Amino acid sequence: MRAVWASGLIALALFAGLAWYLSPLEPGVVALQFAPTPTAFAEIVSLWSSEDLIRYRRHLPVDFLLLVAYGSFGYLLVSRTQVFGSCGQSPRRLATWLLPLAALFDAAENVLQGWLTADKPLEAPFAHAASAGFACLKWALIGGFCVLLAHALIRLRKQ
Repeated sequence: MRAVWASGLIALALFAGLAWYLSPLEPGVVALQFAPTPTAFAEIVSLWSSEDLIRYRRHLPVDFLLLVAYGSFGYLLVSRTQVFGSCGQSPRRLATWLLPLAALFDAAENVLQGWLTADKPLEAPFAHAASAGFACLKWALIGGFCVLLAHALIRLRKQ
């Protein structure tokens, strides 16, 4: 149970810290995550100062720590607690892997975002679409986990 709490608190602290650190960026990071074309991506980055771009790039290593923390938290919450105990085997098995899979897509997105914001960006037209696709999958999986968690908590409360 200690690992569940530790991973959850670490994820929460890292998320809050990154949200604060990235808050000066306008448009925000989420807009960049969903920029599927070189033009859309360039439009967002062009609105940032060089310091903003440096700020964005500096957050990426910490974001890797965040994705490890939230991926671990999701796995541990489902596999080591009884939160999902009242759910069937299939929803429990699905919930076990949603956040770790989201973290995997987040890592792929971070790698591409790092290349795309480098001094000499990756020149591959598919990279922007792939990065945005990874972001969509990440957020869909996180959302799916939240829905399953809400369902599990409601069932747990009714017991």
